[in-house]
Amino acid sequence: MRSDNPIMKMTMFTILLSWLLIACSKKEDAPVAPPVPPPDDTPVQYGTPFAQVPAPADAVIYQVNMRAFSQQGNFQGVIARLDSIKALGVNVLYLMPIYPIGSVKAVNSPYCIKDYAAVNSEFGTLADLRALVDGAHNRNMCVILDWVANHTAWDNPWITTHKEWYLQDGGGNVISPPNMGWNDVAQLNFSNVAMRLEMIKAMKSWVYTANVDGFRCDYTDGPPLDFWKQTIDTLRNIKTHKLLLMAEGSRNTNYTVGFDYNFGFGFFGQLKAIYNNNRSALTIDSLNQAEYINASSGQQIIRYISNHDVNGAEGTPLELFGGARGSMAAFTIATCMKSVPMIYNGQEVGMADRIPFPFTSVKIDWTKNPDITAEHKRLIAFRNSSPATRRGQLTPYSNADVCAFTKELSGEKILVIVNLRNTTMNYSVPAAIAGNWKNAFGGTSVNITGQLSLQPYEYRILQNL
Repeated sequence: MRSDNPIMKMTMFTILLSWLLIACSKKEDAPVAPPVPPPDDTPVQYGTPFAQVPAPADAVIYQVNMRAFSQQGNFQGVIARLDSIKALGVNVLYLMPIYPIGSVKAVNSPYCIKDYAAVNSEFGTLADLRALVDGAHNRNMCVILDWVANHTAWDNPWITTHKEWYLQDGGGNVISPPNMGWNDVAQLNFSNVAMRLEMIKAMKSWVYTANVDGFRCDYTDGPPLDFWKQTIDTLRNIKTHKLLLMAEGSRNTNYTVGFDYNFGFGFFGQLKAIYNNNRSALTIDSLNQAEYINASSGQQIIRYISNHDVNGAEGTPLELFGGARGSMAAFTIATCMKSVPMIYNGQEVGMADRIPFPFTSVKIDWTKNPDITAEHKRLIAFRNSSPATRRGQLTPYSNADVCAFTKELSGEKILVIVNLRNTTMNYSVPAAIAGNWKNAFGGTSVNITGQLSLQPYEYRILQNL
C-alpha cells in the first residue's frame, strides 16, 4: 500500500543516508593497494663486480684484435694467453667488437653491428666471453668492450622495426654516415629519444650479463655530446661497478661530458711526422698542452704507436718509427709522458707484418723477438712502479731533435731523454736538470752536464738519487 506520510518518508531517507555514509566510511578505511612499479629490465648480475679497476692515470691498456690474436681467432685463444698479457704489466684489456656483424652491403667489418645484445658466434658464446672476463679479473685485469654507437649494419633489425631511428634522405631512404665513405653501415638518428634509450639499455646490459668494466666508444666525435652525457650519466649510476670510459675521439669537450680518456690522434700524427718528415720534436710539447684543455686532474690521453686502423692502413710500428730501436723510443714517450700507454697486439713481439682489414689473413707469431717483449716489460714495469711517471707534474726540456722532460711527484723525480733521430745527436743539458741521477733500470749513478751524446733512437730514463 502506498504511504503519503511525510514523517515515514523522512525516517526512511535518514536511514538510507546513514547506510550510505557508513558504506563510504568503510571503503575509505580499507587498505589501499600500493601502485605497481614499472618493470625492472635490469639483467641479473653475472659474477662479482671487479673491485680492482685502476684509476684512469694508472692504466696500461692492451688492444685485442681477436681475429689475428690466435690461430683459433676467438675468445678461447685470448684466454690461453692471459698470463702473457698480464706479464707485460697490463691492467686493462680492450676487446674489439664482439657482436654479430651484418651481411647486407657488408665488408666483414667488426664495426658493422647487426645485434648489440648478442655475441658473435665467430668468437664463441656468452659463456666463453664470461670465462675470458673471469680469467682477466682473476689476474687483476679489467675488460672493456668496443662500442659502436654511431651506426649499425644494414640488416640490423632496427632498420625494419624502427626506420625512424635512422637518418633518411629526402626520399625517405636510410643513408650511410654522410661524407665518410662508410657504405657498409647505416647512420643512426640521435634526435630520436627512443633510439637513444635502447642504445644505452644495450650498453648497460653487458655490464650485468658479462660483468665487463667499461667501454671504448668508437667514433666518439660523431654522435652529439648530449647523447654521450646521457649515456655516461646512466652508466655512472650503476653503483656496483667502477667503469672506465674511453672516447675514441679528440674533442676536448669529451672530457666535459665525463669520459675518462680521449685518444691521442694528434700525438700519433705528430710523432709520425717527426720520424718521417723531420718535424721538430718541440711540437710534442705544445700538442701535449692542447690535448689536455678541459681535462680534470684525473682525465687522460691514450697514447699509442699502433692500433687496428693505422697498422693495416699506414704501417706497423717498425715501418712508421724507424725499426725496432726507433719504435721503442717512440713507445717510451707514449709510456712516460703525460698519458697512459696502449699496446696493440703483436707490437710487443716486433711484428713486421701488417694486420690488414678485415683482420682475417694474418696471425700473430708469439715466438718472435723475445728481446723486444722483454724491453716492453721493463719499460711498463718501471711505469707501474713509479708514481711520478704515472701522475707527476711534467716539465718539458726538448729541442728540435730530442724529446726530454721531467715528471715530479712527492719527492720522486724522473728524467726522460729520447733521441728521435736515426743519427747520433748531442743534447745540450739545461742547467735545471744537470747533475747526478741514477739509471732507472740498473740503479747506477749517472752525471749529466754539458753535452750529452745520444746514439740513434737512444732513450734514457733516470731517477733522482
